[in-house]
Amino acid sequence: MNLRECRLLVTPTSYGKNDSRLKTDLEAQVGKVTYNPTGKPLSSAEVMDLLPGIDGYIAGLDVIDAAALAGADRLKVIARYGVGVDNVDLAAAKSKKIVVTNTPGANSASVAELALALMLALARQIPEAVEAVHLGKWPRYAGLTLEGKTIGILGVGAIGKQLVRRLQGFDCRILVHDPFVDAAAASALGVELADLDDVLGQSDFLSLHMPLLPETRGVVNDEFLGRMKPGAYLINTARGEVIDETALLRALQSGHLRGAGLDTFVKEPPDPESPLLRLPQVVATPHLGAMTDGATSNMGWMAMQDCLAVLNNEDPAHRVV
Repeated sequence: MNLRECRLLVTPTSYGKNDSRLKTDLEAQVGKVTYNPTGKPLSSAEVMDLLPGIDGYIAGLDVIDAAALAGADRLKVIARYGVGVDNVDLAAAKSKKIVVTNTPGANSASVAELALALMLALARQIPEAVEAVHLGKWPRYAGLTLEGKTIGILGVGAIGKQLVRRLQGFDCRILVHDPFVDAAAASALGVELADLDDVLGQSDFLSLHMPLLPETRGVVNDEFLGRMKPGAYLINTARGEVIDETALLRALQSGHLRGAGLDTFVKEPPDPESPLLRLPQVVATPHLGAMTDGATSNMGWMAMQDCLAVLNNEDPAHRVV
């Protein structure tokens, strides 16, 4: 189809913020671009209202369910700005012959850097130390070094691999568990492949990097947490839904876990009265793993290129369905 006749909806709030060419190049190639009018991820009803007449959709963390797609009378492609497609009803999209793409690897380095930052923040009690100094205090916190510690990584996809690379400079032992990684691949990464029980029982820091699937939803439950090494730290930069937050609260309150670094939650934003957020041993960030200049630019270009490819009747590079 003629791109100059196409109308696009672009909803990621960071799209083009660090590279203005993402907007100018897109606007130069298509007929009209409508940007997110709310400044936040859209609800199903908001998506449904915006989709009529739209040919291509570069989508943020909006709810794109069957009801939202009911208003898609011309839509050919949903190009997810990010890797996760759990907010997209893939079956509904397929039934309407809508191509869905994502941007694998675009934010891997940035998310891995945040996972490492959360480990260090917990190990050295950085948030408490900063607050104390700002209040005129001068406490002597006794922190932990990552050197000599065991770091467990669940899921060694693009982000897990990037975290491994960054941890290798800390002289720590790295244990990984991933059903899709074999011993040869682990050896090539310079890590130890172990079964889940060994990773949970031996890790001083455990970092989650699994996708959200039916079998991983709520997998970090009481039983899972009980198998973790006493005094360990849990890091989650994956999906909030992989954790049973009530079970995590119990593990932290009991002292079984020493702390947690959380960039994602089941409900986002979480309730400010959440008991998890009231614990000083929880370092929480607002789902900003992918919010860096490099990651947002990478996601923007990949999503735009795949969106335009489909509208040009070409094969996208990163098709999901």
